Amino acid sequence: MTDMLQLLNVESSYGPIRAIRGVSLKVRQGEIATVLGSNGAGKTTILKTISGIIDPLKGSVEFKGTNITAKDPAAIVQMGLTHVPEGREVFPLLSVHDNLLMGAYTRHDKDGVARDMETVFGYFPILRERAAQEAGLLSGGQQQMLAISRALMAAPELMLLDEPSLGLSPKLTKEIFEIVVRINRERGTTILLVEQNANMALNAADYGYVLENGRIVMEDACDKLREKDDIKEFYLGMKEAGMRSERRWKKKKTWR
Repeated sequence: MTDMLQLLNVESSYGPIRAIRGVSLKVRQGEIATVLGSNGAGKTTILKTISGIIDPLKGSVEFKGTNITAKDPAAIVQMGLTHVPEGREVFPLLSVHDNLLMGAYTRHDKDGVARDMETVFGYFPILRERAAQEAGLLSGGQQQMLAISRALMAAPELMLLDEPSLGLSPKLTKEIFEIVVRINRERGTTILLVEQNANMALNAADYGYVLENGRIVMEDACDKLREKDDIKEFYLGMKEAGMRSERRWKKKKTWR
């Protein structure tokens, strides 16, 4: 598989605070890749840098072989890359239907837009039922469904998903992740997912990166990451029987 997205030695900051430091990663066409990390590790900053919301201090971002570093976000969307931000950020006073049409604002193929509207209603039937309702009146889970569907309406080749499980119940989280996998398998949409729920992310994704303090400290195929002791203990909450009394923060990770 070819590389659809590549970051090389990217650094980004918020004023004097360096959020990501020398991040390099690849996402291959047709796969789901994930970036794991605790709150504040820099996961959201990676996605914002890719989609053009934040300009990096150094390094480069390539999408489909084209340098998109610090490119205008609207131009990046037109190239086939969409971003589902943390916290949904739907248009609360617009209807569900109009929110979906906003996702397709760069498109001029009316038949294709109509087909994709039916597709997202197939993934999330509740959105068809609530199509005329203001998006701000939806539940948190329904707003997450709408945010993902709005991004799909742009017919992206690559979709960035930021913490899709945030604030959702375990049942809804499971449903959302099942649909994310279906989107990847059925539509061939490449996905880069950042997530604190390591168990769900590792089960859904093909390849994973571990981010700590703005740096990539480990990467591997997800089936291999799940078997690594550090991932089991620090991200999946699993410990060896003889170490259960040991304080989590006193055991050093092997990648340090």
